Amino acid sequence: MPPSTIGGINLLPEPEKRAIYARYIPTALLEKYNIPPLTSAAGHNLLQFRFATGSTDVEMRLFHEVSFPDPILYAHITDTMNGQIHVLLYILNDPASPRFDVDKMPDGSPTKFGTLQRNIEAEKTALEAGLAPGQVRRGLRLLGQAIEAFEVFVTALGHDMYFVEPLYYHNAVIFERYGFSYQVGKRLMDSIHAGFQSGGDLSAQLDGSTAFRQPEAANGIRKRSWAIHDGILGEPFTNVTMYKRVGKSAGLNTTPDCKW
Repeated sequence: MPPSTIGGINLLPEPEKRAIYARYIPTALLEKYNIPPLTSAAGHNLLQFRFATGSTDVEMRLFHEVSFPDPILYAHITDTMNGQIHVLLYILNDPASPRFDVDKMPDGSPTKFGTLQRNIEAEKTALEAGLAPGQVRRGLRLLGQAIEAFEVFVTALGHDMYFVEPLYYHNAVIFERYGFSYQVGKRLMDSIHAGFQSGGDLSAQLDGSTAFRQPEAANGIRKRSWAIHDGILGEPFTNVTMYKRVGKSAGLNTTPDCKW
């Protein structure tokens, strides 16, 4: 029987692990950057993994150039306690776009995408450049193709659903638009939207006291996310877990009439 979990895949010999995990790389990404066959020596160097035998998670980095500092695709995936597939982090970076050091402090220490500590000056310039919290570069606008490829991967493992962990508010909204539903967190999302309405508790805090708390943030998902990242909720944006059934859309929208 082929493996049905990340832990099961990680027990396989390395060539087999690499071949299975490479399946969730969207073809459009490989074509866009003329990535050589991932089974070749050149492809082996561009596709890097952390998938120790005995572990139940995998980290994957795909680079378009070996010497480039950031991967064009980073994914961290694990098993849930009952053997379902759970995406902890999934990032698509445009290597041609400017880099903003929101992931590290001026001394080089990591920020864990601003969840551990914050490089405020880098975040301000990222905000001004149109990026969302946690982005070191502009995205590639390939999430739709990435989800399609990932669902092929999930189906091959014998699953008909999978889970994701949105790190920021805007991630949750984007996942909604691609058909995801909430296992945990919909009530929080609804309360956030209500709070940003005229007279709401969150709208009242958009007082311009920081670059991330401008009044116009009430009507924009990206700037709402920056305000939330800036602590407007009084606590971190956590405890939100979403899921998607393969090939189906939940049709949720917790941000009606709110633009990006």
